[in-house]
Amino acid sequence: MKASVFIQTNQKQITGAIVAEHALRRYSLNNDKFDVQIMDSRDYPFFAAREGQEYLRDGVKRTWLNDDLQSFTPTRFMPPQLMNYEGRAVVIDPDIFATADIWALLSRNMEDNAIMCRMRSGPKGLIDKCMASSVMLLDCSKLRHWDAHKSFEAMFDFTQDYQPWICLKEEDQTTIGFFETQWNDFDKFSLETKLLHTTRRKTQPWKTGLPTDWRPAERFRLFPPAAWIMRARRKLFGEYAFLGNYKQHPDRNQEAFFFGLLKECMQEGKISEDFLRSEMAQNHVRHDAFEILTNTPDLPSAPLHPLSALSQAA
Repeated sequence: MKASVFIQTNQKQITGAIVAEHALRRYSLNNDKFDVQIMDSRDYPFFAAREGQEYLRDGVKRTWLNDDLQSFTPTRFMPPQLMNYEGRAVVIDPDIFATADIWALLSRNMEDNAIMCRMRSGPKGLIDKCMASSVMLLDCSKLRHWDAHKSFEAMFDFTQDYQPWICLKEEDQTTIGFFETQWNDFDKFSLETKLLHTTRRKTQPWKTGLPTDWRPAERFRLFPPAAWIMRARRKLFGEYAFLGNYKQHPDRNQEAFFFGLLKECMQEGKISEDFLRSEMAQNHVRHDAFEILTNTPDLPSAPLHPLSALSQAA
C-alpha cells in the first residue's frame, strides 16, 4: 500500500515540524512502509501571492498574513493530490508528536470512509460540530474533489469560508469516520496517548516567553460582544496588540518530551546549533532553549512510552 505522513508547517513552526518527523520515525517499527513529507507553505507560491489581501473566515473578512502562526492550515487538503489520489495519507500539524507507531493508524480498517478524524473539543465541537482536521487519516482515492489551491483562492473572492472548510463541514458526512481521541490528544499526555497535540497555542513548550504571534478567533457564539471587542482591538491597534506572551505549558512532562525529542534531533544532526540559534533570533523558539536542553533528561528507548520515564524523573 502506498502510504505517507504529511506534516504541515510554515517558517514559524519549522522546528516543530522537524521534531514531529523525528518522533514519527522514532516510535515506528514500520519505517520502510511509509514516507514522511514536510509541507512548508513557503514552497507553494500561491500563499505569498495573497499576502495582505482580505479573505473570508467565519463570516468575517480578515487579512491574510503568511507570518501568522497557522498560515499553513490550507495545506491540510493537499495530500490526496500530492499522492496522485492513490493510497493512504495521514496529515498532521507541526505541533503533534508521536508516542506510538503511526503505521497502526495508516494501516487500520477505515470501514469504507474517505476520512477519519476526531471532533474538536469545547464549544467548537459540541455546538459548532467542527471536526479536528489537524490529524486526518485519508483514503486519497476517495478525495478526488479536493483541490486545496482552488479552495484557497475561493476564500479571496468570498465564495469559500475558511471555517466550514477547515472543520470539514462541507464534506459528505457519511464518508467521515472517527478514530480514538488518543490519535489526536489535545494537550493531554497519558500512557494511552498516541499522538500528542500541543494544541493550546498560548502554551506551546518551545514558545514560552515569546511575544504572541497568532490571531485569536473573532466569533464567540456564546457571548457575541467578545467578538466585537476583539475585532475593534485588531482594527484600532494591530493584529497582535495586547495579546501578551506565550505562557509555560502547565504539564512539565509535555515540555520535557518535546525537548527530549529536540535534544535527539541535535545529537543526530537533524537540527544544528546554528539553525536553532537562528530560530531563537527570529522569535520562533524560546530564548532559553539551550538552558532547557541542558537540563532535559534522555528519553527512554522506543517503543517504551516516554511518559513512563518522564513521570519517574519528575
